[in-house]
Amino acid sequence: MSSIAEIAAAYEKATSEFLAIAHNVPESKLDVCVGEDWSSRQVIHHCADSEAQSFARLKRLVAEPGSAIQGYDEGLWAKNPTLGYTDMPVQTSIDVFKAVRAGSLEIIKRLEPEQLKNFCIHSERGEFSLEQWLTAYTRHAIEHADQITKNLAL
Repeated sequence: MSSIAEIAAAYEKATSEFLAIAHNVPESKLDVCVGEDWSSRQVIHHCADSEAQSFARLKRLVAEPGSAIQGYDEGLWAKNPTLGYTDMPVQTSIDVFKAVRAGSLEIIKRLEPEQLKNFCIHSERGEFSLEQWLTAYTRHAIEHADQITKNLAL
């Protein structure tokens, strides 16, 4: 098990890496994508929504261990024209991502080691601990930063 300081540092680094890439996608490249993957615009909007969900789930993992967490269909969100994944400007979503990651980081830094064992029951993934959740969401930002990088290479 990693220390709280190590978890927080990895989370903060992943946030910075994503933001560095997201801030530098030229308007002309926002809608370019590799194969069937999402465009950089879609990735940025998805990350804002996913991180907003994660922020609420992190709070639930801390305050209400053992509770249920409802999943959501990210593919449906991306296809829903009202949510604007294919045409909305990205700056608001970048700001949302930055804000909720900053809020999450403040909570992470306040965790006690025993809280990493707190768990919830996800409607799709089953039982997961706070530590597993933090590992997944640290990777989430990095994986999507890599996806944007691939799109930019086209």
